[in-house]
Amino acid sequence: MRDRLVEFARVRDWGRYHTPKNLAMALSVEASELVEIFQWLTPEESARITADPERAQHVREEVADVLAYLLQFCATLDIDPLTALADKIDRNEKRFPPPDTPAPAGR
Repeated sequence: MRDRLVEFARVRDWGRYHTPKNLAMALSVEASELVEIFQWLTPEESARITADPERAQHVREEVADVLAYLLQFCATLDIDPLTALADKIDRNEKRFPPPDTPAPAGR
């Protein structure tokens, strides 16, 4: 998908606009548009949002926009997003170990 996005931008000569700064800003804007969908909803309403097909489609479109800008950002800086995520999970597993599991009662 990352390569497809890069090619999409290349054939439209958008590369000059796809700087890390611009892509980070666009990513922030699209993430805000995703947040806006959920603004003022109760937790219960937000959990049921995809029950409405029109709202579900809107959420999917904003998720796609966020992911597209993130992948383009990663392509521009030659970051493998899955490797970055795996590294972050490894660090977080060390920083935040699971709580000790209590021994079963009666032992």
